[in-house]
Amino acid sequence: MAYDYKSSLTNDMLSKVTLILGGNKGDRERLLKSAVDKVLLQGNLIKASLVYETEAWGGIAKGPFLNQVMQVETEKNPLEFLVFIQSIETELGRKRDDHWGDRTMDIDILFWGEMVIDAPQLKIPHPFIQDRKFVLIPLNEICSEFYHPVIRKSIHELLIECQDPSEVIPYKK
Repeated sequence: MAYDYKSSLTNDMLSKVTLILGGNKGDRERLLKSAVDKVLLQGNLIKASLVYETEAWGGIAKGPFLNQVMQVETEKNPLEFLVFIQSIETELGRKRDDHWGDRTMDIDILFWGEMVIDAPQLKIPHPFIQDRKFVLIPLNEICSEFYHPVIRKSIHELLIECQDPSEVIPYKK
């Protein structure tokens, strides 16, 4: 059942949001740090994973990505927060040319607490979490026991079952 995020979440509530940030174009390290700093303008940091260097996923992007998962608390509702993070992507040079292609910055909402949102512009939980090691490995680092509200398995269980052969390693400068 879809959650009515427009009418049910007011600005006097804090919501825990889990995000993944990453990119493979330009100064990846600087862009990732800048994106994290910008997210924290509208959210209080709860936890952040290590930064990981990851193989491109989806068969279109060419170079390796830097990725990081973070959890923040925000007063924004899901749609407002989506618009906010999309503005960060644009500010950091994101062009939406190729689906799963190269990009300076991509910020995806993975979870919004335990909510399920199925709207044309926003799907939460993110529909590909269980398929991507570059998401599951940093997620497992910060919330291994969290249960996916649709699949009803922990992040740790999803990581064990994941068939993605991609290499995901802690980033060393």
